[in-house]
Amino acid sequence: MKQDMLWQKFCLILHNKKLNKMSVAEFNGLLLNNADQLKPFALTLTRDNESAMDLMQETLLRALLNKEKYNVGTNIKAWLYTIMRNIFINDYRKAKRYPVVKDETPNEVLLNSRQAIVSNAAETGIALKEIRDNISKLPRIFKEPFMLYYDGYKYNEIAVLYKEPLGTIKSRIHFARKILKQQLNRY
Repeated sequence: MKQDMLWQKFCLILHNKKLNKMSVAEFNGLLLNNADQLKPFALTLTRDNESAMDLMQETLLRALLNKEKYNVGTNIKAWLYTIMRNIFINDYRKAKRYPVVKDETPNEVLLNSRQAIVSNAAETGIALKEIRDNISKLPRIFKEPFMLYYDGYKYNEIAVLYKEPLGTIKSRIHFARKILKQQLNRY
């Protein structure tokens, strides 16, 4: 008895799948008939006419690319609204993750600027000498790991070299930077 019911359900599902087939022309016609109703929803989401048009185009493109996922007889407007909403949410999340920085400076300002930047080697040399002097005054326990890190060694390489835990090396380098910063800010 149960097997007969399962078989009937299976046959019904196969029959419905065959009925769910829609020609490309029928789907395109259905899509075009409902495309105009997407604009108010797109404007509600974006609050900008240009962005709304872009969102509509993207929605229609995704609908065309995924026409096999549309079930014949279901509400196509709801399906299109869902696609549009998902596109909008995904774009919003991308924009939050990767904000666009716009440079509003007119290019003419930079092109017409005749100011030349002159480097002062003497001032730079004094600053480097000051930094070297302050590094040499550091306690040995901080100076040696700091200099190795400054020379390009990684934290874990320094830890292996000194046979110390990684956290200890990181804190020593951190304290060396902190001491140097305090000494250099005095001047």
